[in-house]
Amino acid sequence: MRPLSELDDGQLANCVAVLTDIDDTLTTDGQLPAAAYAALERLADAGLAVVPITGRPAGWCDMIARLWPVAGIVGENGAFYFSYDREKRVMRQKFFATAEERRKNRFRLDVLRQDILAKVPGAGIASDQLYREADLAIDFCEDVPALPEDQVQLILDMFKEAGAVAKLSSIHVNGWFGNYDKLSMSRIFAKDILGMDLDADRARIIFAGDSPNDGPMFEFFPNSCGVANVRDFEPGSFAPPAFVAPSEGGAGFVEIAERILSARPVPAREAAHV
Repeated sequence: MRPLSELDDGQLANCVAVLTDIDDTLTTDGQLPAAAYAALERLADAGLAVVPITGRPAGWCDMIARLWPVAGIVGENGAFYFSYDREKRVMRQKFFATAEERRKNRFRLDVLRQDILAKVPGAGIASDQLYREADLAIDFCEDVPALPEDQVQLILDMFKEAGAVAKLSSIHVNGWFGNYDKLSMSRIFAKDILGMDLDADRARIIFAGDSPNDGPMFEFFPNSCGVANVRDFEPGSFAPPAFVAPSEGGAGFVEIAERILSARPVPAREAAHV
């Protein structure tokens, strides 16, 4: 991982979109700092498409798509995207699985939920589980005392042994049935909402994240950026970001945003007043 300061100005000047994780990337100690939210707004005001890519639930994502300065959001680690058309006052949605597939998968996840809670003392169900459409989120440190690494690994293993996909974030183990992740739904979102080919345009997109479930995004985007707490995870356990900010959490995201904005051309009307 190279310092954020080494990210090429030319690459940043051509940036058209910023995709970002939320927990421990935009947030710090579980809260969204005003400076991080303001950075989202500044990026959007500069004409960039801002898109959170998160493991958080559908209920949260509906609110974020409506109220935040974003072009849309990918939620539950790629289970869906939401994008609110403010002019038409319509929420555009796409799920990876059909409603019937999600119903069947929920039954399988409910069985797995009971097995995990029985075999991993101290694990909890994420407090936002009620608002989820497609996955099961096991809390290992957000609202429960932090579990040791071997117990977190046991949760991951139990998901995988059941045939589910399992991803580790900074606070939850998320598991689901289905062949999707943050990257696959980001590709669909880019085509449907932004009119972009993610594969062709990936050098023009910055992704910011902090944890192993961001690995596919870090690996795909050549200008991916981590906030400093990405260093807390074991090296080699996931694909790391190309660049890393000096600070952790929301402060690190602000540094990434400022680096992007500082490299963008000054609009003609602003330059005339310089």
